[in-house]
Amino acid sequence: MPLPSMQDQFAALIATPSVSCTQPSLDQSNRAVIDLLAGWLGELGFNCDIRQVSPGKFNLLASFGSGPGGLVLAGHSDTVPYDDALWQTDPLKLTEVDGRWVGLGSCDMKGFFALVIEAVQPLLDQPFKQPLLILATCDEESSMSGARALAEAGQPLGRAAVIGEPTGLKPIRMHKGIMMERIDILGQSGHSSDPRLGRSALEAMHDAIGELRGLRLLWQREFNNAQFSVPQPTMNFGCIHGGDNPNRICGQCSLEFDLRPLPGMDPSVLRAEILRKLNPVAERHKVKIDYKPLFPEVPPFEQAQDAELVRIAEKLTGHRAEAVAFGTEAPYLQRLGCETIVLGPGDIACAHQPGEYLEMSRLQPTVHLIRQLIEHYCLSPDKLV
Repeated sequence: MPLPSMQDQFAALIATPSVSCTQPSLDQSNRAVIDLLAGWLGELGFNCDIRQVSPGKFNLLASFGSGPGGLVLAGHSDTVPYDDALWQTDPLKLTEVDGRWVGLGSCDMKGFFALVIEAVQPLLDQPFKQPLLILATCDEESSMSGARALAEAGQPLGRAAVIGEPTGLKPIRMHKGIMMERIDILGQSGHSSDPRLGRSALEAMHDAIGELRGLRLLWQREFNNAQFSVPQPTMNFGCIHGGDNPNRICGQCSLEFDLRPLPGMDPSVLRAEILRKLNPVAERHKVKIDYKPLFPEVPPFEQAQDAELVRIAEKLTGHRAEAVAFGTEAPYLQRLGCETIVLGPGDIACAHQPGEYLEMSRLQPTVHLIRQLIEHYCLSPDKLV
């Protein structure tokens, strides 16, 4: 039985909801998307390994050929939440509008899998000297639990990995990390007429923020990478909550902040520095300070400029490898021994937006590019760039 066309596969993936969200009321299983991909790839002769990561959440690793080395084509099977009312079209229906394929996940990034399948089909009657692995992960849009589970399992994948996130078909070899942190300060409430009756968590937080701003300034002086549009690490104080009335000493205050470290900045070292600055604040104000991450960090990512994968991607695309501010699963695949880049057909500017789309003019160039990568790594692995 022949497979559906690339467009029909693309449409089927868009029509299969797989929202990943930290809010349980919006979160969905990705199993139906994984089953679609496993069905199509199984028909083509791929060995499909489906692994449960958590209830309702699954990874797929499909392989064609065997042995060490080879190429990993990777992406995530989930999408962000969506609001029907803000879309001009049905978000779960692939719609052609002004030369664009519009639909949730078209750009970021379920549609990438349909392009991969289109690219590989004409090559399957040739001998694969090294394997091709197609990886579909869960929960990239929230906890990155799928990629984390792979990294923790530690099983080597391939010689090279390409993640099809939206980069406008320009290779990306570097991105910042993502740390989302929370500070809770517990003091003692009391009547505002006499400061001795309490210990102000709000005043302690004022000093804590001062320490964080000092660290931010220090890190921005110490770390700089001109390849990023914002060349320094950033720290954003996103939200703060504390107290309940002007005539009460504030007994509790919490702060949530976002830190985007550059490659070369170790999140564990940064957290140790923050804690070292917070401890004296707690002692001085006689309050309790609890500091911890909201989510496990996404580490900064950097692939060496002279890596074979970077060089071949630059040659095939005609673009020099760049850096981006958004985070991906790249550091987790790199941890498994893969040379890794991020390279996909979408545009990040329309990702996570109503009306998300993929330019139809990018479809065939992407298929051609993926096919060339497969030929290089799987059919002619000894060929030098």
